Amino acid sequence: MIEVVASMARGPVFLAGELMECLITFTNPMSHFSTSASSEMLAWASAQIHCQFHASESRVALPAQGNKQDVQAESDTVLIPSRGERGQCVLDTPPKILFCDLCLDPGESKTYSYSEIVPIDGPPSFRGQAVKYVYKLTIGCQRVNSPIKLLRVPFRVLVLQGMPEPPFPQDEEVSPSNPFLEEEEASRRDARPLERALDMLMVTTSRRCPHMFNITNMRGKVAKFCIFKTVYRLGEDIIGTFNFSEGDIPCLQYSVSLQSEEEIQEQYQRRPGQGVSVTGHGRHLESCLHTASSHFSLPIPLNVTPGFSTDIVILRWRLHFEFVTAREPMEPPTVLQNQSEVTVWSGAEHVDVDTFSWDLPIKVLPTNPALASYMSHFTGTNSINI
Repeated sequence: MIEVVASMARGPVFLAGELMECLITFTNPMSHFSTSASSEMLAWASAQIHCQFHASESRVALPAQGNKQDVQAESDTVLIPSRGERGQCVLDTPPKILFCDLCLDPGESKTYSYSEIVPIDGPPSFRGQAVKYVYKLTIGCQRVNSPIKLLRVPFRVLVLQGMPEPPFPQDEEVSPSNPFLEEEEASRRDARPLERALDMLMVTTSRRCPHMFNITNMRGKVAKFCIFKTVYRLGEDIIGTFNFSEGDIPCLQYSVSLQSEEEIQEQYQRRPGQGVSVTGHGRHLESCLHTASSHFSLPIPLNVTPGFSTDIVILRWRLHFEFVTAREPMEPPTVLQNQSEVTVWSGAEHVDVDTFSWDLPIKVLPTNPALASYMSHFTGTNSINI
């Protein structure tokens, strides 16, 4: 028996275009003191990245693929990483041979390093209601005259889409300069695509530009709303403020929800005019009658997918507001200045109300993959016995 362990040391989350490294260790667990111990042989091992696509048949109409048979027999030496997986393989990298003819004595182990650039032209990892994109590193190995064994290590890919054009030339410094770095080191750092992408991401999402909105309904002005920016990274807090003192209509209650919209492209919709799938990721609810101002803070989870689009699906983000307003003016309770006794104010038993909603589109971009790894449900490690 040979134990195979694959481990992504930096974590299970990567940015498209980033170099992924994985250490793969092959061990003969038998003790050399055992009377039944013997050397173990492996004919070959290779590894490659692939992305599996799966769609809901009730929501997505894909072109007919025809009946494709798995051409890989169990005893063949051809590695097909998606064998036995659900859906279609929409992306894979060329396989890399780790070794040929490996012999391990009892208690001996050997470690091989696999590295590959995560394809920049692929979709991000996504588990939606209609569409799923799943990335895996597949390691295939085989004994002589034995079936191929596959070890799969799932991981997450973040893709930078929807970045605005930089307001400065590409050769200009993006991040603040560090006086403790030599010029050669700084230029070498800036030349790395991942570093430049993360620097650009920080600049884009750190730029504040307050947006003011007048919230009104058919009866008049309800409040003034202010949000400090509309472009965020995963893990950031969305903060907004309401000013009800400028409103003419009393607001009894408001709620703000962070939602994602999953829309199937028109040519792949199962039914004409098919609606979008909305998923909630957080909600703030507050009663605000006789309140002059209020604010909310909604965190963006680290484990959600930033906005993106492919030929099949579009994912957008929005803030969904709901307001409950009174149809008639409501006088606030009066408290006399010299009153020594406690005054108890009871709300009205019956109030005629109106409700209305409003959606504010926002952009959600990736974050540093090392930060996202802390909240990933993937471990970046897996093992198999051969």
